[in-house]
Formats: sequence, structure tokens, C-alpha cells
Amino acid sequence: MVEPGFGSGLNIPVYPSGVSRVCAVDPARLGQKLAAKRLAASPVDVQFIALDGQTIPLDDNSCDAGLLTFTLCTSPDSATALGELRRVIKPGGSPHFLEHGHAPEAKVQKWQESMEPVQKKLAGGCHLTRDIPSLIAAAGFDIEWVDTRYAKGLKPMSWFFVGRAINP
Repeated sequence: MVEPGFGSGLNIPVYPSGVSRVCAVDPARLGQKLAAKRLAASPVDVQFIALDGQTIPLDDNSCDAGLLTFTLCTSPDSATALGELRRVIKPGGSPHFLEHGHAPEAKVQKWQESMEPVQKKLAGGCHLTRDIPSLIAAAGFDIEWVDTRYAKGLKPMSWFFVGRAINP
């Protein structure tokens, strides 16, 4: 499995039992230090392979799955990053995603649009207005399922997409 946006390894304890190896991609070296205890306690072999999801140093069709958690909001070029993810995931393989983005309500969208410039400066480039399922589909993946909802917190920052796609 390839995990762009690995971060501090918060996903490690919830990897499915079939996951034996994770190729971690993350621009923040601090995340590796923060993940140290989780990595030490994990039966999963995690290898840090790249700092940038725009260029993943893996062979074409070399991964069974991908995992995106709060990654696409900060990716400077989400289309390129998703193209790389599609390239490395085998046909029939699945990217799973949990992301936040553009809410469906016009009133909340206006707040998101007005807050986004400040949000990007304060939160490492985080965009509030990305339509995650559309980005994933535009990269050539077939959306298998997606669930949307508000999480706890301020509505402009808490519209969530969770789902799974297939690399046809």
C-alpha cells in the first residue's frame, strides 16, 4: 500500500490485517519522528520512500491500494499527485480516502471561500473548497462509494468525504 500524506502515522493502528507493507510519502520529516512509537509497535513494514506525492518513486502498478487522509487539501497540485497515485496502484486496486472539502450548502461555501486564503497561510496550504470525489474521478479512478457529512466543529472546516475508488 502507498500512503501519500503519511504524517505522524496515526493510521498505523487501524491498517487492515492484510496490510504488510506501506510505502510512506510525506514532505514533513517531523512526522517520521512523531511516528516513531507507532512504527516500533506496528507489525507493518513502513518504508519512507519520498517527500513529495507529485513524484512517487515506485514502479507502475506496484501497489494494491492507496490511502489518503487529509492529504488532498494541502497538495499543491492535487491532479498531479492523484495521477501518480493512479500510476502506482494496480488495475483493480483501491485508493481509500478521508478528506475534507467544499460543503454542499451555499452559505457554508461562502464562508469557506472567504476563509480559504487565511486557512492556506495558517494551515500549510490547506484548501477548504476542493471537491474531493470530483478530483479523484478526474484522475481516472472510478468512485466505488463515498459518504459525506459534517464532523464536529465549525462547518466551513468540517465537511468530510470518506470513500473508496477503484483503478479501472
